Amino acid sequence: MKVIIVGGGKVVYFLAKVFISKGYQPVIIDQDKDECLWLSQELKAVVLNGDGSRPVLLEEAGAREAIAVLAVTPRDQDNLVVCQLASKMFEVERTLALVNDPENQEVFHRLGVSVAFSTTHIMATLIEQQAGLEEVVNLLPVAQGKMTVTEVLLHQGLPSVGRSMQELDMPSGSLIGAIIRGDKVTVPRGPDRLQDGDRLLLISTPESYGPALRCLMGKEV
Repeated sequence: MKVIIVGGGKVVYFLAKVFISKGYQPVIIDQDKDECLWLSQELKAVVLNGDGSRPVLLEEAGAREAIAVLAVTPRDQDNLVVCQLASKMFEVERTLALVNDPENQEVFHRLGVSVAFSTTHIMATLIEQQAGLEEVVNLLPVAQGKMTVTEVLLHQGLPSVGRSMQELDMPSGSLIGAIIRGDKVTVPRGPDRLQDGDRLLLISTPESYGPALRCLMGKEV
């Protein structure tokens, strides 16, 4: 199974190593000639020198047979072009793009990139979770940004604490997918009551996100 990685440096090196260990066939496209030489010496992978946003190079890399294309260059515009070409011209079903500017993440989703990830956002989320700085943590967008999975921490005084699932007036387009209580995870049913300290996995559309948070927290975060 072929996976095309557009970019260079240590990130691409380690990505390729992971794919190779899992039985995939990575093809790397990198604009830096010295990096291409180093990658070809260190990895059992095809390495092409050039601009991965050029259709002719993507075709040479085997985009028509690839199961996924990853664009991890330091330039957001290049990453977007690579993913759009792979999807529209070569019909690659899975495209993944590094978003260096977190504000571009939603734009990438709207423009058809399967997965757009921001290392800045991921690191900030991990820090917030470990430090307990936030009651609401956006975990990840899914279905090309059409749904969002959010972790919500409940505490005493919130309108949802003490109420059963039946009593919650959750808006259309949202649901509580799981309750994390200590080390136990349950899929909630109607009679189940929410407690102080519960962590909820809220699944919602962008339109229902605010109303769902108001229902649980008494405010829109």
